Amino acid sequence: MEDNQDVYPSSFSSFRAYLSALAQTPTRIAKRAGSASTSFEELSRAKARSGSDMKRSLRWYDLIGLGVGGMVGAGVFVTAGTASLYHAGPAVVVSYAIAGICALLSGFCYTEFAVDIPLAGGAFTYLRVTFGEFAAFLTGANLVLDYVLSNAAIARSFTAYLGIAIGVSTSKWRFTLSFLPKGFNQIDVIAVLVILIITLIICYSTRESSLVNMLLTLAHLTFIGFIIVIGFCKGDSRNFTTPEDPSSHPGGFMPYGIAGVFNGAAIVYLSYIGYDAVSTMAEEVKHPVKDIPIGVSGSVAIVTVLYCLMATSMSMLLPYDAIDRDAPFSAAFKREKGWGWVANVIGGGASFGILTSLMVAMLGQARYVCVIGRSSVVPAWFARVHPKTSTPVNASASLGILTAAIALFTDLDVLVELVTIGTLFVFYMVASAVVYRRYVNVGTTNPWPTALFLCCFTLTSILFTLIWHFAPPGKPKAILLGICSIIGIALLQLFQWLVPQAWKPEFWGVPFMPWLPSASIFLNIFLLGSLNGASYMRFGVFSALTVVMYVLYSVHASFDAEQNRLLSQKAGVPLKDIERGAVV
Repeated sequence: MEDNQDVYPSSFSSFRAYLSALAQTPTRIAKRAGSASTSFEELSRAKARSGSDMKRSLRWYDLIGLGVGGMVGAGVFVTAGTASLYHAGPAVVVSYAIAGICALLSGFCYTEFAVDIPLAGGAFTYLRVTFGEFAAFLTGANLVLDYVLSNAAIARSFTAYLGIAIGVSTSKWRFTLSFLPKGFNQIDVIAVLVILIITLIICYSTRESSLVNMLLTLAHLTFIGFIIVIGFCKGDSRNFTTPEDPSSHPGGFMPYGIAGVFNGAAIVYLSYIGYDAVSTMAEEVKHPVKDIPIGVSGSVAIVTVLYCLMATSMSMLLPYDAIDRDAPFSAAFKREKGWGWVANVIGGGASFGILTSLMVAMLGQARYVCVIGRSSVVPAWFARVHPKTSTPVNASASLGILTAAIALFTDLDVLVELVTIGTLFVFYMVASAVVYRRYVNVGTTNPWPTALFLCCFTLTSILFTLIWHFAPPGKPKAILLGICSIIGIALLQLFQWLVPQAWKPEFWGVPFMPWLPSASIFLNIFLLGSLNGASYMRFGVFSALTVVMYVLYSVHASFDAEQNRLLSQKAGVPLKDIERGAVV
């Protein structure tokens, strides 16, 4: 009887208990939504909920391999054409350099957190220890959805590129069910098989997954190197300045000006998404302080160089106005007699890139859900780490099955419209969290100056973005953009002068605080402004569903877990026992 008194009764033990919990929802939300965890709690109590530990078997070269594999997928083979043809022209190489700097800034923010809190939770953990439970759950849920949808899209694109590589039409790999609505009636069994095989690999071992990724990444890089060399050898430098049809298209290296270069950067930045998955592997890194900074920064730097070389190769092969939007590299070689076989090689290289992107993303999504399970806002079943494989098997398997189910039916175009916004939103939140954590020490520091700065700087960035995208070209637009820039810089300078840092990281921190993370905040908001309305609609609908789930389940499970911890502190119940009792 005494043991039962030491466990807080579950809000889900009976229908009456659940109704009673719902009646207390406002009080529980007020108590739990803004409650921030601590680094110590995440590294000890929360981690213990997974049972077994994840094995620390990764080094910096594994992280670089995972980062490069996660980023260098099929995206560059599509985004480069759109950015060059409609926005940047030959200066798309500059667009890739700008996007690489943006990725590096966000990577710095992730690295500071990952070194200080070397856990598998990535952005969810970072936001939970900074802004509290609700902000972490909202952003984490959107990020996991983006992972699942983008992985389904990537798997379906594998079928298309595999068809190009071996010269077989995609239609022969898929079959149509006429009774299903358009966009959901093309059945792709190959995509499902690819997802399930990768799911088995990542469930078996993280170390073996890293080795498989390394081999696939090396094969993919060989194909990319081949494309770059052929482009430089066969290309013509005159294509950097001379369009194919000068009467219809402007000439020069920047035919659409600096605005076109930045708009191109917003498009090609999507090719860099994937480096954040490296931070989710922090719990499995042997020497986090040394390996994580090298892994994140090194992978972004390598990918930036590769992308710039590929963009240069593409711009030399063809004038920018002759580039095919959907398949810029393969279409360029198909135009030349005797070089059509290169298109098949490109298809093979893209296929390897898709597999590496898929593996890294699926590793990342499983670790996000595993740590979300540790926080009690979803069932703790997802947090379990298998004692033999040292991997989050439950999260990996369930997400793999869900991704496979979506990839089986859903058309690529439908999926592409639904991804990316959640990832950029999380990047913005992590950059804001770095600033907040440096300047606010909970319980001893007044948080309002920092919160006010972040709000004002965010609003200024939003205003700049709206003017950039919607104001008509001309002198008034330039003046308004200049005013926003001056206000943003002034806010930064005043904040740096007036508000002292409350905490500095012991091992590794973002340099030039608060300028670099603020630049990341601005750039992610600017890139969010380039997304279409469908992305915002998806974000709004799923965010609303996430709030409903939080109100109906998560806040009550979290409240129960907190009460169990309080009881355990009073009664001296061992941690392992109370963790078992807290599982709903």
